[in-house]
Amino acid sequence: MAVREAQANWQGTLQEGKGSMRFGSGAYEGAYSFSSRFEEGTGTNPEELIGAAAAGCFSMALSGQLTRAGHPPDRIDTTAKVNFEKLDDGWTITHIDLFTDAEVPGCDEATFKEKAEATRTGCPVARAFSPTTELRVTATLVGAKTAG
Repeated sequence: MAVREAQANWQGTLQEGKGSMRFGSGAYEGAYSFSSRFEEGTGTNPEELIGAAAAGCFSMALSGQLTRAGHPPDRIDTTAKVNFEKLDDGWTITHIDLFTDAEVPGCDEATFKEKAEATRTGCPVARAFSPTTELRVTATLVGAKTAG
């Protein structure tokens, strides 16, 4: 069983404080603040990191789906847009939009869309989201040929 670790430190009050987050592997460390999370300040925020995790997991899992179907991809690029909104019961990630462009030699549009949809519900990070957080995907096959 793999166990991954990340750490966060926060000092001070919610609005005036500041913090840092880092991956246990040491691959990333960055500052965050009230401003970087709820406004447009500099630094990162937990939602960006969730977006990176969702995009990375989706790209990797889609590669596996396509390869198992006989269409190993040359490239898969995924951008995540994490929608973070204040609802009546508090701040909530309401949905995540994934935008994927891929170059997959020999793959038709129908197969690509089928594998992207299977990946949407099957990648480990997507399965970690609560039932109230929708993970939505827009997948684009670059240079697609039509089925048939």
